[in-house]
Amino acid sequence: MKKTFKIICIICLFFNFASCGIYKKVDARKVDPNAKKRAEKNIQEGRGFRLLDGARNLNRGGVFEFASSNPMWRASIKLLEFTPLSNVDYSGGIIITDWFYDDDDEDSSVKITVKFLSNEIRADGIDVIVYQKICNELNKCKVSRIESGLEKEIKLAILKQAAILEQNERVKNPDFKFLERD
Repeated sequence: MKKTFKIICIICLFFNFASCGIYKKVDARKVDPNAKKRAEKNIQEGRGFRLLDGARNLNRGGVFEFASSNPMWRASIKLLEFTPLSNVDYSGGIIITDWFYDDDDEDSSVKITVKFLSNEIRADGIDVIVYQKICNELNKCKVSRIESGLEKEIKLAILKQAAILEQNERVKNPDFKFLERD
């Protein structure tokens, strides 16, 4: 019974689409063979859309953004090199350290998360979150976000280091652009 109902729904859906004019027979002899021209014409007439602004990039080799060309990313990695990293994802724009602790206090450990909100060196282009884990002798742990100046200090240190890296690269190579900024 359910199978019959599904088949009837699919047939009704097909007839509904066919009657709306979505499917239309076209004489292939009257269609322009140049796909780029057809796409541009459809977009101008409002019958299509463009993903990732593809027409603007058709004549270029593409824009490749590597971690080595992003000063914020490089500054963050350099600043956090003292700690073990558990997740580093450039395409996702996030760096997460593993739990680490000071030799003086083994019951308390810290984890730092750096989220990149923009490729530009700006204060609102990066978000730093610091978590603290405190464990008791029974190994029961409590995790909480630290609301202290540490987040701001790390963020400021990353921004300063990124600005220095970008300035040094501009001095070495004035034509070099880290990332295209619109």
